[in-house]
Amino acid sequence: MKFLSSRRLVTGALALLCAGSLSVLPARAAEGTRQFIESFGSKLVAIVNSQVSLSEKKARVLPLIQQDVDIDAIGRYCLGRYWKLATPEQQKQYLGLFHEVLVNAITDKLGDYRGVSFTIGAITKSGDDDSVEATLIRPQQPPASMQWIVGHTGGSPKVVDVVGEGASLRLTQRQDYSSYIARNGGNIDALLSALKRQIEHHSAPAAN
Repeated sequence: MKFLSSRRLVTGALALLCAGSLSVLPARAAEGTRQFIESFGSKLVAIVNSQVSLSEKKARVLPLIQQDVDIDAIGRYCLGRYWKLATPEQQKQYLGLFHEVLVNAITDKLGDYRGVSFTIGAITKSGDDDSVEATLIRPQQPPASMQWIVGHTGGSPKVVDVVGEGASLRLTQRQDYSSYIARNGGNIDALLSALKRQIEHHSAPAAN
């Protein structure tokens, strides 16, 4: 089983990578979101543009992702109605696996993008969150438009979703996970086993 929307997630992460280099944001942008973009984005840009090895870039990016992306909230949303049906132990195990899968999806692509730039459009409210429009400019490829959603639960801004190609990252993943569990008789452990196999498969090349 694959993390099917990893490409959309990576594109959204690249929006954050490049956003820190932009000095002008719409006047209606929330101050907290603006500061978050500038701080998080500038740190990520510095890592991506550094001359260190890819493995070192991954090591440096990891704590930033864990701090500024609300992985637990995304994970709970992706599990949908099965979150409440899961036992506390299943919930804990699932979130641990989800963290690893999501981080792998981002860090694996750090070396694949070069010479990219971004433009930031309108920053508007989406319920209680801020929706930020962005366009990724890639050499010899069409521009890619997206929106990434910044939430403020707990008092600090964090990324809670990325919308690209007309679809939401977390909604697409929830549909994928729910479908997989349903095909396995509603067994949440089946999803946990699939995520474990995905992580083991990811780690296998590094171990050889």
